Amino acid sequence: MHQSTKSLWGLFILQAACAAFFAFDAVSDFLGWEAKSPLRDMDVYEYVFAAVLVVSLAITAREIVKMQRRQKRLKQQVDVASGAFAELLERQFEEWQLTSSEAEVAMLAIKGLSIADMARLRDTKEGTIKAQCAAVYRKAGVTGRLQLLSLFIEELMAETLIPAPRDV
Repeated sequence: MHQSTKSLWGLFILQAACAAFFAFDAVSDFLGWEAKSPLRDMDVYEYVFAAVLVVSLAITAREIVKMQRRQKRLKQQVDVASGAFAELLERQFEEWQLTSSEAEVAMLAIKGLSIADMARLRDTKEGTIKAQCAAVYRKAGVTGRLQLLSLFIEELMAETLIPAPRDV
């Protein structure tokens, strides 16, 4: 579990305890139990619980801001990775000197489409798609679709796309 998540759960429990105290206090005031309560004439408890609640709310707000920043950073990384992946594919296809048809078939293969789906989508015969896939694999120096995909994944994982900023 992420540290921020643990902190938020801890703060939630603390705030729930404060809410329970104030709810009990309100109910006992309403029902006239204050004379029988061991907490009667103990306004100090209310002050302490109110202070704890205010502090925990401030910490909760800080944790929420940190989580929103982290979420924004992760979205940026996905966007960069997506753009970087497209650029990487394009560069590699040019380096392998794929024809436009081979590049399209390679892209569909990387996306996980079957031979039949590629043929249907490109309005061509399955034999043509198989031949184009074989040409792509030969030019890429791989034996199949999974090795083709792994070439690109390894390249993207080789370095961090966006360094993580230090949390405040």
